[in-house]
Amino acid sequence: MTPRLMQAALVLALTACGGSPSATAQGNSSSGERPFTVTPVASFDTPWAMTFLPGSGVRLTNAALVSERDGRLWLVDTNNGQRQAVSGVPAVKVAGQGGLGDVVASPDFAGNHRVYLSFAEAGEGGTSGAALGYGTLELGKGPPRLTGFKIIWRQQPKVRGGNHYSHRIAFAPDGSMFLSSGERFQFEPAQDPHVDLGKIVHLTAEGQPIGGRYYSLGHRNVLGLAFAPDGRLWETEMGPKGGDELNLIERAKNYGWPVVSYGSHYDGRDIPDDHAAKGFAEPKLWWNPSISPSGLIIYSGDLFPQWKGDAIFGALSGQALLRADLDGASARKADQWDMGARIREVEQGPKGEVYLLEDKGRLLRLEPVRR
Repeated sequence: MTPRLMQAALVLALTACGGSPSATAQGNSSSGERPFTVTPVASFDTPWAMTFLPGSGVRLTNAALVSERDGRLWLVDTNNGQRQAVSGVPAVKVAGQGGLGDVVASPDFAGNHRVYLSFAEAGEGGTSGAALGYGTLELGKGPPRLTGFKIIWRQQPKVRGGNHYSHRIAFAPDGSMFLSSGERFQFEPAQDPHVDLGKIVHLTAEGQPIGGRYYSLGHRNVLGLAFAPDGRLWETEMGPKGGDELNLIERAKNYGWPVVSYGSHYDGRDIPDDHAAKGFAEPKLWWNPSISPSGLIIYSGDLFPQWKGDAIFGALSGQALLRADLDGASARKADQWDMGARIREVEQGPKGEVYLLEDKGRLLRLEPVRR
């Protein structure tokens, strides 16, 4: 289908629905006046992630997919908030932090109409694990639906409990894929090279591992994963009680969890923080007290030129939107804007506008303040 026909199909489908200067500085920075306006677009019950639908290197329309943790997927017109339920979503286990997770359109969506989903999958004996798969998004032939959904990766082992699935997806410039695999609140497996827990994995678009079982290890709960224009991979990671991190991810590096952290255990027990002395990668930035970092983009638009090339990400417990100034492999804390709600997801729109999903709340559009 050509880009023009795909755009028409999308329209038809939607119409049918009626800071601190160094990595070792503690604390949270704050900013004054917001440089953006906030426009509510739509409301959801348990929103988790969103993706715009690209084609031939450009965004075709303002159509986006929004996932909800309770297992629902929506096709949304971000111009007016109209939405349609998308059928064909795989069965998910909804418990604790688990459910339907990330949604990412294939870089070749205009050609293959492929959409990737991550989710919590039930196992035997009350266990569960993260899973990844894709289906074909059919539009313009009645209500939108995913067909031929295929699971291409499963987190091993499945364990009991409903925490720390992570399962964020990021496509590399070469078309390969990176996926965060949380340690499921199991601690020590993050250092075990023979299991998936606490790792970032590198996969082909069909789910085959690249370069071994994992790309990096020693992770806790990675809820943001994004590539910068220079090809560097960045992530936002929840620490325990304090010690939230912004990390530059590099092949075969160990990021230290649960051996080291700039936070402490929930019961107050100390965790050593001497990353480099123990041979672990240092976070580029960290926060104490916790902000609970979530969805991440590296901004590349023109509407906010002062943000270009910077990390923009949400905070759950911090109820904020944050900006970190990136300069190659370095980062510094820049802005922290109070949003008055837990921010689950950040996404860049087709014109460079920024979209936020509130946890259990609204889809918001941010645009520059006109002076």
